[in-house]
Amino acid sequence: MKKAQCLFLFLALAFFSCKQKDNSPPKTFISVASLLKKEVEQIDTSLFVILRTTTVDSNHTDTSYIAREDFSKVAKDFLDLPDLADPKVASRFKEEEPRYDETMNRVIFTYLPVNVEQEEIKRQELLAKPVPEGESKVNSIYIVREISNRDSFFQQKMLWLTGRSFQLTTRTQKPGKPESVITTKVTWNEGSAQ
Repeated sequence: MKKAQCLFLFLALAFFSCKQKDNSPPKTFISVASLLKKEVEQIDTSLFVILRTTTVDSNHTDTSYIAREDFSKVAKDFLDLPDLADPKVASRFKEEEPRYDETMNRVIFTYLPVNVEQEEIKRQELLAKPVPEGESKVNSIYIVREISNRDSFFQQKMLWLTGRSFQLTTRTQKPGKPESVITTKVTWNEGSAQ
């Protein structure tokens, strides 16, 4: 009889602890994907002159204009990032405590993978200017993405300044070849202040 009571108590505790896990609130992160898609839609309908500057290995720089209808193709690396607002993706990431940087007057939100080796996104930071009694606006987004295996290394450092520009620095290393670094900067509203 005592064994049955102990077994019942153990099962009841296990059941309630599982129930508590199910009731924990889902992680809610700021959706970088929706912020960027919204901005791309605005640029697609704007009258901004869009300029792309590409530098290869610090040796060669090329500058060209981008048609508005091609902007989303140029920003594809940003638009294809996993959305941390998706609960399935959010479960694989954690948020550091937001911190305030007095010198920049920005609140910094940092998202890091729970298991660094299994994720391409190694770091995602959002900087927002605090607005008293209002909603803060994200001013910049910084993302580090890496793919590495035995034969090659691929890293992207991505910076998006809302309403102004983005920069993508891509480093690649393949067997028997020197490292390649390509920096692409795209501007569309460079004169605006943040």
